Amino acid sequence: TSACASSNHGMISAYNHIRLGDAKVMIVGGAEAPITPAAVGGFNSLTALSTRNDECESASRPFSKSRDGFVMGEGAGVVVFEELEHALARGANIICEVAGGGMSADAYHLTATHPEGLGAMLVMERALKSAGLEKTSVDYINVHGTSTPVGDIGEVKAITKLFGQHAYKLNISSTKSMTGHLLGAAGGVEGILTMLAVQNDIVPPTINFKEGDEDPEIDYNLNFTFNKAEKRSIDVALCNTFGFGGHNACVVVKKYKE
Repeated sequence: TSACASSNHGMISAYNHIRLGDAKVMIVGGAEAPITPAAVGGFNSLTALSTRNDECESASRPFSKSRDGFVMGEGAGVVVFEELEHALARGANIICEVAGGGMSADAYHLTATHPEGLGAMLVMERALKSAGLEKTSVDYINVHGTSTPVGDIGEVKAITKLFGQHAYKLNISSTKSMTGHLLGAAGGVEGILTMLAVQNDIVPPTINFKEGDEDPEIDYNLNFTFNKAEKRSIDVALCNTFGFGGHNACVVVKKYKE
């Protein structure tokens, strides 16, 4: 396991097995049911969880000043990766193309992400290099965005550093605002949401943001897709997942074109 990056690491591994000719079809994803006394107690001891116990439905609020930790969720997401000719031969319903993936490690802290987002920047850069794509080709990023005070800032810094002015043309959203943090299953579910976003040209929102709850350390000229889904053309999207211990994984998804 690589903690909360596990599903994305699995997807990158499956992608590479198919790309290298080791397999034609791979079933990949993640499942996690962590809401147990031990898991909740452990993450609570790390002060990673939100303490808004009386506002559970709005406690996951990525990129808001009042965010205070993640909301633990449970779930599963599994997809079928398939070599194109094999999929066409059996008449498969092709959702999108997986174009590449990147991995990195912060080597910074047992639980905290790098405050300047260096590992996050590197993983997106490597993912795009793997896919043979320019930064300006990206339309949407489904960010890790756990609603923690440090993590959200680091990821925003990574995006602005890597993409420069193109960052302001991107749509960014954290679907964890709606699902909670599924830990090892995060990339499975968020990967599916990213794939469907590309297929349907709809950006899922970052919910629970309120006017007046702006964090002075976050650049709100970026489009975080607050509170309402947006219709836009999405040809290329990134799905980020970062794990405790500094594991980072990013999957690149492209619109399938015959």
